[in-house]
Amino acid sequence: MKTWLRLLASVLLLAGLLAALTPGHAAAPIRVLLVCGGHDYETNQFLQVFRDNSEITFTHVTHPAAYAWLSADKAREWDVLVLYDMWQDLSETAKQDFLARLQEGKGLVVTHHAIANYQAWPEYERIIGARYYLAPTQREGWIKHRSQYTHDVKYRVEVLAKDHPVTRGLSDFDIHDETYRLFDIAADVTPLLGTREPLSSPIVAWAKTYAAARVVYIQSGHDHYAYENPHYRRLLANAIRWTARRE
Repeated sequence: MKTWLRLLASVLLLAGLLAALTPGHAAAPIRVLLVCGGHDYETNQFLQVFRDNSEITFTHVTHPAAYAWLSADKAREWDVLVLYDMWQDLSETAKQDFLARLQEGKGLVVTHHAIANYQAWPEYERIIGARYYLAPTQREGWIKHRSQYTHDVKYRVEVLAKDHPVTRGLSDFDIHDETYRLFDIAADVTPLLGTREPLSSPIVAWAKTYAAARVVYIQSGHDHYAYENPHYRRLLANAIRWTARRE
């Protein structure tokens, strides 16, 4: 009897291994930590974008409680950090935790107004590849004017990096959204999307690396006009997948 039980257990184990190795076997969902706070937004409509993404599970946290999720213990519960916040306060502990997670290779997707986070922390600019100016700033002998935003702009988005995994399945598209301009973009980013709209920066999405992490910035995402746009949804899903190294 024991021999038959052992044989049955071996068969079941082999079947499980074969199923896991079979092409098309469903991978575990990507675990997203979605951080918000410091800026108003259409909460239910925005969260629906994540609810409709069958490739992920997500945890929605807001500041200041969000910082606890950057600790080593809590970081075991997520794979990709998605920032949709606009926040300035950042303790030294939170900075070190943030950097440690990127050094471990956690993915980072920065969306819309999160470009303006942490104005007093220079490393954030190096992490995301850009600096948005909330006030006129003297820098390297130049006065940087305050960056500008414009609501309710209908504009054409062009795919600049057609072979990049983040733009996979995308072609040029139209969107109704808020635009940003007069901010700095680092020279080492890979431009993904652009526009000829004069009220916007000419580059509206890019990819880069920082330490062991993959990083994507997406300018779009102000309100339901963007949330409901299928191109925006595909772009965000691709960015999560690429930064999680699931492409």
